[in-house]
Amino acid sequence: MQRRHISLASALVVLAGLTGLPTVQAQEVTIGMSFPSATHGWMGAVIKNAQDQAKASGVRHVMTTAADPNKQTNDVEDLIAKKVNAVVMLPIETDAMTRAAGKLKAANIPLIIVDREVKTADYAALIKGDNVGIGANAAAYIGRALGGSGNVVEIIGVPASVTTQRSQGFRDAIAKDFPNLKVIASQAGDFQREKSLNVMQNLLQQHPKIDAVYTHDDEMALGVRQAIREAKRTDIKVVTGAGGNKAVYKLIADKDPLMKATFVYSPLMVKDAVKVAVDVARGKAPASKDITIPATGITVENVATFYDAKANY
Repeated sequence: MQRRHISLASALVVLAGLTGLPTVQAQEVTIGMSFPSATHGWMGAVIKNAQDQAKASGVRHVMTTAADPNKQTNDVEDLIAKKVNAVVMLPIETDAMTRAAGKLKAANIPLIIVDREVKTADYAALIKGDNVGIGANAAAYIGRALGGSGNVVEIIGVPASVTTQRSQGFRDAIAKDFPNLKVIASQAGDFQREKSLNVMQNLLQQHPKIDAVYTHDDEMALGVRQAIREAKRTDIKVVTGAGGNKAVYKLIADKDPLMKATFVYSPLMVKDAVKVAVDVARGKAPASKDITIPATGITVENVATFYDAKANY
């Protein structure tokens, strides 16, 4: 697992004595955790990694998961009532969970955001991947692979900052560097394999000529790949993903004719979020409020460095 982890050691050096944050003894620390339900592998790995890190840090934790923003807001209110020392939250949706961040601020409970952003500065730290970079790097890879022109389908995620940024990064890079690439369709796969399979099946019927598919997530990429294979379509040259799914890494390593590239967005980032939460609960502050993990491209040339068959995801 370690060789897949993007080290944040330099970014996570902490400074003691931050005024205004609650200070508690190590044995008293309880970290609240508010995550979406594990409806796909990446989120399942996030939840397990968070629990593993709390145990490794020697602190108690209260785990909550939700299928919708209303439930997640209620979960946050319950964590406030339990008087946890800090909360690690992965927002289901950006707008809805911005209000929950305000509730934590009012309760003087430090909030550490992981992955998806909120529209407020009411948090102690944000740890995320480079979503704009994922889109830009995918555009560069697809543009080069297609010789600068072709029809591209985009499969997007849920209504959240990661989706907006991955789409914007992709489209900005196309407009700047590959004006002859045309995005002929953009449909939501909601970060789920089965939904993306169904969406892609419909798109294949609607569009007789597709050269590449840019997906926002590896689970969606696997569903898209399945739809293409079942339809026996030979026009599609490239499928890209994001997230670090070991099944996708394996396909790339095996030189799959469709699954050509993905981009680092490791569920291990939540471990760093938990570490920061523990430090903040003890009165220490991260050296940086906003920490971004680079969107390293994974292709056949470097996949062996990242692939771990025993990884959680």
